Amino acid sequence: SVLTGHQDSVLSVAFSPDGQRLATASSDNTARIWDLQGNQIAVLNGHQDKVSSVAFSPDGKKLATGSFDNTARIWDNQGNQLAVLTGHQDKVSSVAFSPDGQRLATASLDKTARIWKVESLGELLRRGCELLEDYFVRNPGTKEKLWVCWEEGTGNRESGIGN
Repeated sequence: SVLTGHQDSVLSVAFSPDGQRLATASSDNTARIWDLQGNQIAVLNGHQDKVSSVAFSPDGKKLATGSFDNTARIWDNQGNQLAVLTGHQDKVSSVAFSPDGQRLATASLDKTARIWKVESLGELLRRGCELLEDYFVRNPGTKEKLWVCWEEGTGNRESGIGN
């Protein structure tokens, strides 16, 4: 199969662990997910510069991208952005998941490699709720309002601050 759709050079490719999908990274600032027949499943938009590297998590549920915009990003396998990892001072040249999928390593032209903890959406929501609840306990006179939403069936919460 020939996979066509990128508007510029393809810089990196990675098979999903089950071998049924392929991810590509491109100079057109996108990554894409494909099936083996060459059908595009998702376009991962969000990077502000070339996407230099792509890697699937060991369970195939997440995808990491590294970019010349100095960030790495984590996506679900449908192309939804889950996290932006900032901290590198120069282009991110490579990304790799640990064998257990709990960590992501990034390499950069800033002469460093970093190891990041990969949190699930549920963990991020739980941590965000704890931080917001702590804020309101410490700042009881605030005029801002806390909103909390529960996802029916899973019990996952999402919260925020508004006026």
